[in-house]
Amino acid sequence: MKSPALALAAITVASVAPTTAVSAAPDARFLRALDRLDPKTRLEQICDLEAMRRMSQSKSAGARVDRAKSDVIVPPQHLGNTLVAKGGAFRAGGKWYQMSFTCKATPDHKTVLDFSYKTGAAIPPAKWASYGLWK
Repeated sequence: MKSPALALAAITVASVAPTTAVSAAPDARFLRALDRLDPKTRLEQICDLEAMRRMSQSKSAGARVDRAKSDVIVPPQHLGNTLVAKGGAFRAGGKWYQMSFTCKATPDHKTVLDFSYKTGAAIPPAKWASYGLWK
C-alpha cells in the first residue's frame, strides 16, 4: 500500500495538472507535497506531471491527458537525477495508453530540466486491473 504522502502527491498531481504552457511551474501545494516524499518518489511524481503536461499539448495523445504513471508495465530506472520509464502509461479520453520517457530533473527533484517521450498502443481494458489502472 502506498504511503499517505505518496497518495497526497498523486491526488495533487491529478488536481493541479495545468492546461497552460509546459513552462508553467507546479503550484505551491504540489511542491509542498513533494517535500514529504523520498527523492526517488519525488522524481517519479515530477516526471509524471511533466508527461501529463507535454502529452496534453501534443496532438499525439488525441485528448487531454489526465493521468500519467511511470511504473505501470515495467518499473522505471532511477539514474541519479534522471528517470527512464520504458513501461509507463497515460490516460486520455478515458482510455489508457502505453508510453515511455526519459526525464532529467534538478538535484532536488522539483524541476524538470529535459524531457522526451514516446506514446504507444492503447492498453486493452481487460489488462487495466492487472496493471493497477482504473476507469
